[in-house]
Amino acid sequence: MKEPITIFYKDYAPPAFTVKSCTLEFIIEESSTRVENVMEIVRCDSEAKELRLDGEMLDLELLWVDDVLYSEEMVTKTDDALIIPLDSDSARIRIINRIYPDQNTALEGLYRSGGIWCTQNEPEGFRRITYFIDRPDVMCLFTTKIIANKERCPVILSNGNLRGTATLDNGKHLALWEDPIPKPCYLFALVAGDLGSIRDTYTTLSGKKIDLAIYCDPGNESKCFHAMRSLKKSMEWDEITYGREYDLEVYNIVAVDSFNMGAMENKGLNIFNSHYVLADEDTATDSDFMGIESVIAHEYFHNWTGNRITCRNWFELTLKEGLTVFRDQCFSADMNSERTQRLDDVRALRERQFVEDAGPTAHPIKPQSYMEINNFYTATVYEKGAEVIRMMYTVLGRERFRRATDLYFDTFDGSAVGTDDFLWAMESESPVDLTQFKRWYSQERTPVLQITTEYSHQKAELVMKIVQKLPKNTRDEEQLPYAMPFRMALISPEGSEYPLVTQDVLVLHNDVLWLSEYENVMTFKDIPMQPKLSLNRGFSAPVIIECDEIDYPFLMAHERDGFVRYEAAHRFGIETLESIMSTGHIDEGYVKSYGAILLDETIDPMFKAQLLELPTITTLMQRQKVIDVQAIFDAQERLKKTLAEVYSDLLIEGISRLYEPSNSSIDGISMGKRALKNRLLGILMSLGEDFGSQICVRHYEESVSMTERLAALDLLENYASQNASAALEDFYHRYKDQTLVMNKYFAVCASSRREGTLERVIALQNDTAYDVKVPNLVRSLIGSFARNPVAFYHKSGAGFRFVADKVIEIDAINPQIASGLAGAFKNYPKLSHEQKAQMGCELERIKNHQNISNNVFEIVSKILDAK
Repeated sequence: MKEPITIFYKDYAPPAFTVKSCTLEFIIEESSTRVENVMEIVRCDSEAKELRLDGEMLDLELLWVDDVLYSEEMVTKTDDALIIPLDSDSARIRIINRIYPDQNTALEGLYRSGGIWCTQNEPEGFRRITYFIDRPDVMCLFTTKIIANKERCPVILSNGNLRGTATLDNGKHLALWEDPIPKPCYLFALVAGDLGSIRDTYTTLSGKKIDLAIYCDPGNESKCFHAMRSLKKSMEWDEITYGREYDLEVYNIVAVDSFNMGAMENKGLNIFNSHYVLADEDTATDSDFMGIESVIAHEYFHNWTGNRITCRNWFELTLKEGLTVFRDQCFSADMNSERTQRLDDVRALRERQFVEDAGPTAHPIKPQSYMEINNFYTATVYEKGAEVIRMMYTVLGRERFRRATDLYFDTFDGSAVGTDDFLWAMESESPVDLTQFKRWYSQERTPVLQITTEYSHQKAELVMKIVQKLPKNTRDEEQLPYAMPFRMALISPEGSEYPLVTQDVLVLHNDVLWLSEYENVMTFKDIPMQPKLSLNRGFSAPVIIECDEIDYPFLMAHERDGFVRYEAAHRFGIETLESIMSTGHIDEGYVKSYGAILLDETIDPMFKAQLLELPTITTLMQRQKVIDVQAIFDAQERLKKTLAEVYSDLLIEGISRLYEPSNSSIDGISMGKRALKNRLLGILMSLGEDFGSQICVRHYEESVSMTERLAALDLLENYASQNASAALEDFYHRYKDQTLVMNKYFAVCASSRREGTLERVIALQNDTAYDVKVPNLVRSLIGSFARNPVAFYHKSGAGFRFVADKVIEIDAINPQIASGLAGAFKNYPKLSHEQKAQMGCELERIKNHQNISNNVFEIVSKILDAK
């Protein structure tokens, strides 16, 4: 293994040379692809005497500098670069090299997915296509000619606008694409193959007509219409909300099965994991439809927040990703339910990012160093990054935020910039100084707000103390207090809200306080009765609240803020489960409050389904000093069974009333009914195999909605194994030829909490529907098992051994996917002595394996070095 190199943010320097324009010609053949690359180079640093071009796994055939043919002796060629002596202010570099897409199992650069040639260049894949200055702050104009066999590749696409096509000899044809807008090479894209498509148009507010197309494997065209509708809604929303009009003549999306990420925002030619494009009522769940709408929007919104303005280096990745996640979250909230969307966002943050923040791989949203940048496409950079943007939105408000983003777009259009440039635009409209707020970019871990109060009836005032408890970072260093907006309310016993009257902190809006001290003490006046506390409304800051004075039953019944009401139910559930684990006692107050929600017909079904959700095993694991998965699982099942016994009649009646087997609509009401019905059925099934299994079987057999069918299948798998076998066999034979649905099948099997799950997962690797080279299938089978706490943390240690074996095996094929799997070991520091020894042995085995990638080495080393 080559010694890993750590790259530091402090060492960033502007490029010595840049590329003004790049003309590419690809000749795609069956066994290899010939790439001709002509670059107009401009020197930026007058002292520079060498041009360094990045390149990996390239066969260099010919090189010219200003029309002079260079021999191998005139340049220096290494495994990752081509270094050319160059002492001039400009030069024309022409390179011919050959690449081998079929051998590219890492899926970075140009590779083949089935019969489709496609690219993935973010963050550093372009260097696997041709020699280039492969960094995001080198932005140039690209013109691309693609030549391929017309029968095998009737579709040939690249960035920008189509400028011409021609039929050539020997059954070949060409297409010429020109992108008129400068971009970094990570946004370059190429697709060639035999593809079906659907087409539409969109007319912008200024009257410009845009041609739209979505490409897929032939036969899947009917599954693209939801994605097309989502795209047009995204385009309209971005024009209305941000004033951002699309800037090319065409917008193309291509769906491929083999893709490391969810999707990629290449300029004018988005390449998508097919999971986030293809959907119909027979094969996609409600969450699939929602996910497609969100990801389509995300990649479209990148056209401005990522493409027109990009990050100057990869340490600044959150500049484009955090901002664009925030934008797609707001879009989804406007398209559907703002309350439901917010709760989904917060749950995802806590389940993924809070775990990351608490573990050995924690990092700021703007990291200071990395060995492998692929390891920083994380929930911290994306989801926590979005929360930081949301805090600024809360501080500024809708109108000021829009003015600030207009300034950002107008000032930096066509540039590669940093997070400080975005903050400068925000400060132009901010009512407060954001200097201290910048710590959210540089500090890691999740801050805790410890809140206590003292009420004086005589003075009619409440004194509140909010103390920031700041965990040390991964280097065991103390961290500084944050500045943050904090939404809260003081609620009277009758449910009305007292005005927040205080001189101790700045009140930004009616219910938004600006907290900036380590210890914030404030006195609220004119409070005639002791109030109920409603804290961190809307999850206004990504913090953990510690407060012993919250009246959970009151808030569950009366709070108008959707997040706080959900949080009351969630926290009451956590305390109840922890009580079961420590004392065996089930809080009757929780059971009564749960029943009150069940009976409340004024709550819309989707929100009720969220309120009735029990805390997950992952949530409880985060709170344990020493992880005991079995204890959490047993407590969870006991609480479910108690609720089912007390409310069995209500559950059965609710299931019957909500069940609409012929309804597969994806409107909010229909999705809410299915979500609530499945939540009630999940509680009912805890009573045992004979009680609810026939309901599950009937729902599986009758429903036309994949949401209902899959939920029933999962419940049968976990609670009624005798009935599950027939349903699983039917599901397999019905969908064995549809890869996207087989992903769901593998996930159900690998997520099972029954004994023997590991053995079944091992056997499923030999199934004809499984392919270790397809990332979606690996994530569905191996990834689902690694995220299955009951199976993965089995006391035998066999789960650890299996996942370690898979990390080593897959690392040789696709390091990016392997490093993602390695993250399953992140709870290593919190395990019992016995399990820590088991996991530590596997981590050392991975770390010391010959030729392990930098991707995996970095993750495993951080876990082993954790304090």
